[in-house]
Amino acid sequence: MPGKDTVDSTTPPIVTEKLAAFERLLPEFETSFHFVQEMHGQKRFQQLAVADIARYLHALWVCECKDRLLSVPRTVHRYEGQHALELLEGWQQGEVAQVVAFLQARLDLMPFADITGQWQAAVQAGDEPRATRLQHGRLNLLNRGFNLHAALDAIFALSLPELLEQARAAGEQLGHAPARIGQQIAEMATAPYLYYPHPDLARRNMLVMNALGVRVTDNRADQPGNRTWKVEDTSLPATPYAQTLIAGALELLPAPHGTYAYFPETDAAEVVLNRPVEPYITQWTPAT
Repeated sequence: MPGKDTVDSTTPPIVTEKLAAFERLLPEFETSFHFVQEMHGQKRFQQLAVADIARYLHALWVCECKDRLLSVPRTVHRYEGQHALELLEGWQQGEVAQVVAFLQARLDLMPFADITGQWQAAVQAGDEPRATRLQHGRLNLLNRGFNLHAALDAIFALSLPELLEQARAAGEQLGHAPARIGQQIAEMATAPYLYYPHPDLARRNMLVMNALGVRVTDNRADQPGNRTWKVEDTSLPATPYAQTLIAGALELLPAPHGTYAYFPETDAAEVVLNRPVEPYITQWTPAT
């Protein structure tokens, strides 16, 4: 099974449990991540159905489950997966306005004027690679807007009874019947979904996202030579897609506040992921 080679006898049981749960989720995550990227502009959908909107909400939830299982640090809730699941539950019970508001917040309000200004400046400066990239990114944002309108068209074209019938059918097919959603939300508060940073989880996340990143950028505009002057044609043998040398797998110091100011006698650059967290937590005493 992928990722098993990162687990050894010293791995905490919770990490082993997290990795096992993620491996079960992996096929669905790969599909869901790709669909989210398409909805966010990688593809322009000519038409969307209610089932597609439900699938988008489901995919956001799956992506958040992946982040939680692999303890990806979060400063913002980038997927809002639990909220998406709650919206899917409410939708099946007749709450439509909140779904529309969520779609608008996720897919609208794109900075077209700002990007166009940057593109214009790049053209005038003769910076063709940058201008090409900005033009490509602006088109992706435009696709995102088209996808919003296609989703809204699918919702607005139906009467409320028809809309609820299709939403319930989609929820049932995705495994999100209202009775099941409550259980799924509760499950996200269990141990495997809690934040527990560990090198095995970080490595698994990097391997998975590197592989998915290759697929997401597998288009003509993202090929070497077509992005910016910094991207050059590769030479063989090819290096890893995203290669970063990490000396000793370094990390920032752990809780309580993630800053070495609470451990003045410790050099943060010497604290490695494979060393236990607890000694540093026990060193900390709150200021009096």
